[in-house]
Amino acid sequence: MQAPSRAPPSPYALLALLMAMTALGPFTLNILVPAVPNLVVSMNTDPATVQLTISLYLCGLALSQLALGPLSDRFGRRPVVIAGLAITAASSVLAIAMSSIGGLILARTLQAFGASTGLVIGRAVVRDLYDRERAASMIGWVTTVMVVAPMVAPLIGGLLDTTLGWESIFAFVAVASCAVLAWAFIGLPETRPDHITGGGVRFIARETRELLRDRNFIGYGLAGAIGTATFFTFLGGAPHLVIGIMGRSSAEYGAWFALSAFGYMVGNLIAARISPRFGVDNMIRAGIGLQIVGAVISIALATLFPLGGPETVFPAQVLLSCGNGIFLPNAIAGAISVRPQAAGTASGLAGFAQMGFGAMAAQAMSTVIAHSSTAQPLGWTMLALAVIAMVLLVTLVRPTPKR
Repeated sequence: MQAPSRAPPSPYALLALLMAMTALGPFTLNILVPAVPNLVVSMNTDPATVQLTISLYLCGLALSQLALGPLSDRFGRRPVVIAGLAITAASSVLAIAMSSIGGLILARTLQAFGASTGLVIGRAVVRDLYDRERAASMIGWVTTVMVVAPMVAPLIGGLLDTTLGWESIFAFVAVASCAVLAWAFIGLPETRPDHITGGGVRFIARETRELLRDRNFIGYGLAGAIGTATFFTFLGGAPHLVIGIMGRSSAEYGAWFALSAFGYMVGNLIAARISPRFGVDNMIRAGIGLQIVGAVISIALATLFPLGGPETVFPAQVLLSCGNGIFLPNAIAGAISVRPQAAGTASGLAGFAQMGFGAMAAQAMSTVIAHSSTAQPLGWTMLALAVIAMVLLVTLVRPTPKR
């Protein structure tokens, strides 16, 4: 099915807006992290309870995508985006007024529901306007902010918490949300194809059922989720490996981790530039293939230098992250192109799968690496995940000619 013939009045302005909408989710997640110790004291509670402001935010970010995608297919992209951003701003103001940790956790959960709007609806908007290969390129540009936002947010959050207190963090998020909301109100057109009439619950149920029955969607979705789990596996295992086993400081770990973020950004830029030329399926294979190469190098370095430092871990991770950045935008584009009339629903399902598999992979690896003395379990796990992703792609997805 061809993409709608409509085009945004200014593609660059729309791209900037989609990047701002997408950045809001990870930015709002990470900006509160530096304030956790202060919240323990301010709320007179324990660290585990305060940590729920982070973990439940992640759960809300994942679960809300299951609702927001279908809602955008039913009511349109624009009203769902406007409502979601308004919820983010309102819940941020609500958080400031909370005097108990329970109320703050509730406000953060609501905040996650709104902040995930850009993540799921942004992909659907791109697919509404562009064909599959061009959509992969646009998503590649948009997802670069998924690296920048988590790197900048803790710095801003730490400065605000230190100078003005934790309440200022939510005030900052409220102002930022209102700014993006105003921008979306002015600059975001309704992009849902005209032939979608929004048939209510039956429409959503039917499209969800058809997507889950489609082997191409399952192939793209699972390959994307399991392939991305290599990165979450590293997130779960690398801190203990570098700080606990290798005896390095958290600051040094953060400096080395920037290499991984750089690799992911390079992969995104490669996907953005050449996906229309080589096609979605070829780019996914290339990205996962690069992950496999990186994992093999990781295992080799861990075997040759079992007592080595971060320099034996992160160079291979740069290749893995670069491969992730190449294949993920294309896997998303493939998933949301299976049934373009249900791009929102497809985006929500794919996003939920990615976060779900990622959370499980991070938790599992944090447990495994705690009982290891080398980086070998980390390398073998990432290799297994990358190989499984490639097998799923090859066996389930029927190649589609590049348009």
